[in-house]
Amino acid sequence: MCGIAGYISTEETLEPSSVDAIRRMTQRMRLRGPDAEGVWTGPGAALGHRRLAIQDLDARSNQPMVTADGEYSITFNGEIYNFHELRNELEAEGVAFRTTSDTEVLLALYAREGERMLPRLRGMFAFAIWNVRLREAFLARDPYGIKPLYYAQTDRGVVFASQVKAILASGLVSRARETAGVAGFYLWGTVPEPWTLYRGVFSLPAGCWMRVRQGRAEMPVCWNDIRENWRQQGTVHSREELQETVRKAVTDSVRAHLVSDVPVSVFLSGGIDSGTMAGLISELGGQVEGITVGFQEFVLQHEDEVPSANAIAENYGLPHSVRRISREEFEQDLGQILDAMDQPSIDGVNTWFAAKAAAERGYKVVLSGVGGDELFYGYTHMRQLPRNARLGRAAAIPGGRSLVDTVCRHLANGHRHPKLKGIAKYMGSLEGVYYLKRCLFLPEELPLLMGEESAREGLARLGGSPPGMTKANAVNDAAGVCLLDSSLYLRNQLLRDSDWASMAHSLELRTPLVDAALLDALKLCQTEFAGGTGKRLLAQSPARPLPEKIIRRKKSGFGVPMTQWLAAATERRDWSSMALLADRGIPWTRRWARMVMDEEFKDVR
Repeated sequence: MCGIAGYISTEETLEPSSVDAIRRMTQRMRLRGPDAEGVWTGPGAALGHRRLAIQDLDARSNQPMVTADGEYSITFNGEIYNFHELRNELEAEGVAFRTTSDTEVLLALYAREGERMLPRLRGMFAFAIWNVRLREAFLARDPYGIKPLYYAQTDRGVVFASQVKAILASGLVSRARETAGVAGFYLWGTVPEPWTLYRGVFSLPAGCWMRVRQGRAEMPVCWNDIRENWRQQGTVHSREELQETVRKAVTDSVRAHLVSDVPVSVFLSGGIDSGTMAGLISELGGQVEGITVGFQEFVLQHEDEVPSANAIAENYGLPHSVRRISREEFEQDLGQILDAMDQPSIDGVNTWFAAKAAAERGYKVVLSGVGGDELFYGYTHMRQLPRNARLGRAAAIPGGRSLVDTVCRHLANGHRHPKLKGIAKYMGSLEGVYYLKRCLFLPEELPLLMGEESAREGLARLGGSPPGMTKANAVNDAAGVCLLDSSLYLRNQLLRDSDWASMAHSLELRTPLVDAALLDALKLCQTEFAGGTGKRLLAQSPARPLPEKIIRRKKSGFGVPMTQWLAAATERRDWSSMALLADRGIPWTRRWARMVMDEEFKDVR
């Protein structure tokens, strides 16, 4: 896990200022890779890298890395979990290696196969490879979008990095606001891909690659669209067949994610996802420690995951560390959290403290159970939203919407239950009810947050109805919710927050349940996971299944007592000038979103 940066010039001769820009970017990402810093320059290109050493800890594996013949240079962020198998194959074909790193394998594979190698990679990755002879760069991201990669086209070339804030630090791009990104954040609580908050700075979409020739970025090419998984008809399996398929696939993924030259830990909550990983790790003979965070406000309440995490650790004989977090610590860390938050988000504070606890224990790698609900139909709304969509379609009769709209606006009670105002408009489709579930603000509220003209422009540039969405087109509505959660909520929020919150503590966060190979292994049976079946199959995957009390425990999520924590911080602000946020009873996420946005643009007036 590292930080990458680069500049591809339209001219063959690089100006000294371009190299200085690379160094400013790598410095901004120093926490992503405290073990080494490197800059490589060649005709028309400069690459930068910050290293967090996980595989082959020797300096010989520092980056940017160059092939022996000098034709290719790479800067790479991520892990290739099947690099041993790929290396053996290449060695059998006569390729000689100088390191034991996955980076060198990736570079050698690209030199042989070009973009055709991408489907062969199992891992999380964002990288750039420069071809000295052709004077072109190849940029790529993993299918889920676990690792970030941003770029901007300037008059003199293309600049890219692992963080938006690193690109801004280069001094090569404008800080002009992107209205689509601002509108997208207020609508969703996170900036939807490929937008950012800054005009001309984009995310390379997940599962895409892109070439940069003569300093000009070409259109991204999709090589793996994970949404297709939920658009395929599955086959019928017996319960025994289902269980064995899930057991083998998840065990294989956990095994792959344990590959490391440094000790590994696991975020251990009181739920099925991390508990299953703990059980399989124990079964595989892995030596890991469970890391659990608890909050003082949740003690003796259902939201406190410490007792269940203790039970899971005891069940599988795992060493276990519990770290309690207080409101005072949140207030002390708030400035660091906002600085580390690369793109604004209403989430991620939970992962910040979990990562902090793991780093304090001396770890550089942690496994997370993120993604289990999206893959195994674990959220309750995966049952509720299809039902709501059917009811909405039935109510969408002549005059029905008008009546629903009148009633819901009356029940909205000012700004305390704002989403009720959108029911009449969005109730007629799966995408609409999903938007109401996940949205933060409604489009009609944007003018009060960003001005009439900016709101209109932002919605137009964002596109879609609901904004920022396209049709799911899944095999059924339950699969459609999984598709939307995986390509929107998981990708734009959970994975992005996992990245910045962990890397701020120089910690590599791995996701065994967010894995393209796992997704592919389960594609023919995923429609059979609905109604709670998927999570039970997951829980029973270890030879010693999770205790029944853990399986039956009501889902609490990895919550943080933000309502209590933000009370003092929000009360210190004067909200009277913005009626939308002035009501004391509004959801905390709305005020937090405004605080985060104000912090993002505090130096841009």
